[in-house]
Amino acid sequence: MASLYDRLTEKQKGKLPWDNLSLNPKAIYLLEANLDLINWTQLSLNPEAIHILAKNLDKVNWDWLSRNPAAIHILEENLDKVDWRNLSRNPAAIHLLEQNLDKVDWGELSTNPAAIHLIENHLDEANWWLLSENPAAIHLLEDNLDEVDWHGLSFNPKAIHILEKNFDSVCFSSLSGNRDAIHILEANPDKIHWTCLSENPEAIHLLEANLDKVCWSFLSGNPEAIHILEANLEKVDWDALAENPALFKEDGYLIK
Repeated sequence: MASLYDRLTEKQKGKLPWDNLSLNPKAIYLLEANLDLINWTQLSLNPEAIHILAKNLDKVNWDWLSRNPAAIHILEENLDKVDWRNLSRNPAAIHLLEQNLDKVDWGELSTNPAAIHLIENHLDEANWWLLSENPAAIHLLEDNLDEVDWHGLSFNPKAIHILEKNFDSVCFSSLSGNRDAIHILEANPDKIHWTCLSENPEAIHLLEANLDKVCWSFLSGNPEAIHILEANLEKVDWDALAENPALFKEDGYLIK
């Protein structure tokens, strides 16, 4: 069966910016057929585009590529081009970071779910605002609630038990984007932040029942909202839709 992309008219397809499509991991077949339209900076972050990037290293943005977990073999062979700040975010780069602790950006590393063992030994250098969003850092956050950033923690899907015990500290704008917090949001509909909820893939039933409150820009990037978007194409944010991998979804599966 056809995907939403296939069902768009040529005029509608023309509204999808190539800059944004270059970020979409499911748009690779389009990008391969239109190399002259690619945004190479954006593509450098695309985990499904490694074979294209490997053949065009002169066009790669090394700062962005340093964040790309699928590009680790390219980065290993080009350490002189690596941006260590961005590499510190890369969960596939832990072995490189372990060997170059003097180059690590500890703030950026605080976002890295694979780096908890390093952060545990350098807690004084952690960025607690960023660490509060890290789902792998829950034990550290539980032991250091006075350091926690509640905005970040409220977005953390592994922190629900902490948030339920500290309800007065919850930030509901962040919580509205937390895919594991739906039961809390359902029980507190007056506290929902509808803009943030619009990008939450677990909140589709709430959004469908409150389309007048939806933020269409955020919803356009929500991979579970394709059926809503197709029925409201006049409200779609085409930039956000171009990055939505479900744009290429064909009746229950994604183009590979």
